[in-house]
Amino acid sequence: MRSLITCFAFILLYTTTLGITPKERRDVADHLQDISVTIRSENDYQKSEGSGVLITRDIGGEKVTFVWTCGHVVDNLRNVRSIIEDGNPKKIVEFNDVQIIKELVEGGRRVGEIKMDATVIKYSDPDDGEDLALLMVRARDYGKASAKFYLSKDEPIIPIGTQLFHVGSLLGQMGANSMTSGIISQVGRIHGKVEFDQTTVTAFPGSSGGGVYLQSGEYVGMIVRGAGEGFNLMVPVRRIERWAKKHDIMWALDPSLKSPSIEDIKLLPIESISRKGEDKPDTKKKMLPYLIRVTDKTTGKILPIGTELIKR
Repeated sequence: MRSLITCFAFILLYTTTLGITPKERRDVADHLQDISVTIRSENDYQKSEGSGVLITRDIGGEKVTFVWTCGHVVDNLRNVRSIIEDGNPKKIVEFNDVQIIKELVEGGRRVGEIKMDATVIKYSDPDDGEDLALLMVRARDYGKASAKFYLSKDEPIIPIGTQLFHVGSLLGQMGANSMTSGIISQVGRIHGKVEFDQTTVTAFPGSSGGGVYLQSGEYVGMIVRGAGEGFNLMVPVRRIERWAKKHDIMWALDPSLKSPSIEDIKLLPIESISRKGEDKPDTKKKMLPYLIRVTDKTTGKILPIGTELIKR
């Protein structure tokens, strides 16, 4: 009897401490799997893999899928060309297409994957900007899964100690849809000119762009940098929200807002901040925490853990 009471007390503590029941946890885990994808950006010289989070919007009677990720996962696809317009030189920023890979799992077993192309519709530089990117999947009526963002709450800053989940492609496609847990360990870290929140959710190269969530499944941030398994920085959703408001893309966070037409979306200026010293070599000192992407600029091969943590 005593052991039965102890077991019941443990179950009660488990459910009340975490705030959700085991069934709710499974439902949340399934949802986070549905909205998580691997992002592969590859050109002639560089290959990069990271993570992304899906949202779906109804535009003109069609389901259109968008992907939130970080800028440094796709910046190797960025191209700049010069043109003459009205007799004046002008630089045009363009991006090659990104490949979105969706893992398919049934009954606890991988049964395949879906690969689709996506176009970069909004980008902010990782060094001089916000390190954010919004992609649009070219295929229509692809999916219905959509992330729910933690927006405009009475308490916009998630309290230190709050339990969190992270789902990302740890080590790239090899670790697609890996789920880890941790807490908010500090808020308001300033790195460069922008703020981050610190978290202990386990992340590896390839986690960049992956979502961080409350245990209810609400999106509260994006993993972008790290210095070890338990020391990682995320872009808090409050910073993503400010960036989205500034560039009129709040519809990509808030489903209650009407989305613009596909034609208007394609007319959005892609780059929100100009790179300084475009033709100058990169002389910045590489400091912790590192960008945690899977990349090798010379061979495209995945390197051993540790060497990948260094932005090359």
